[in-house]
Amino acid sequence: MPSLNRKSATPRRATNVSLPADLIEEARKLDINISQACEQGLAQKISKTRAEIWQEENREAIEACNAWVEEHGLPLAKYRMF
Repeated sequence: MPSLNRKSATPRRATNVSLPADLIEEARKLDINISQACEQGLAQKISKTRAEIWQEENREAIEACNAWVEEHGLPLAKYRMF
């Protein structure tokens, strides 16, 4: 999974991104690095999408595990101190 704190040694590739003019203007007023902000947003979206895909791919197993716990209770529950 990609890290949100990317190393500067990572190869870079120029790309064009179309953004609303008002956002660009506001970012510049606030001295926000637009490239960094786009990179961070893209990394977060990738992470979220991968998590969603993993959950969908494993939905049946998760549901089966939850059903087992509902029917039998938590394993080792008798040893819990809380």
